[in-house]
Amino acid sequence: MTNSSKIKGLHHLAIRAKDFGQTLKFYTEALDFSVSHTWSLPEFNIRQAAMLKSSDGNTFIEIFDGQANAPREGRAANEGEEVLTGALLHLAMSVENAKAAYDRCLNAGAISCIEPMKLSLGNPPVIVSNSLVYSPNGEVIEFIEDAPF
Repeated sequence: MTNSSKIKGLHHLAIRAKDFGQTLKFYTEALDFSVSHTWSLPEFNIRQAAMLKSSDGNTFIEIFDGQANAPREGRAANEGEEVLTGALLHLAMSVENAKAAYDRCLNAGAISCIEPMKLSLGNPPVIVSNSLVYSPNGEVIEFIEDAPF
């Protein structure tokens, strides 16, 4: 007998875009995601939404326009207000080269969060290379290579 409620994996993360077009452009041009599907749902005040697919086809990011009435953590920041935080800390993406991904995103309008570096995690130590940026939309994106987990 199979367990039909067994979790198969993480399907997607959803973000609300301050500028839908700019956010879509950043994820497709700087991070190589492709648009898998687009839609609108007037009953939820969603004017624009898109599901983006990673180049390996295993990861999806859903983008909603800034006025979308979509479920979210906490209260959204008002115009001009500092970003409010919830439980989600960052998006982490597997890459072949953390420095190259970091540089490419900076060239596409991202802001440095943590420059490329090597980390020693745990005991016995696991060495990983990573870097982090703030996307033009504000989310923190980590690029990680050589991670055995």
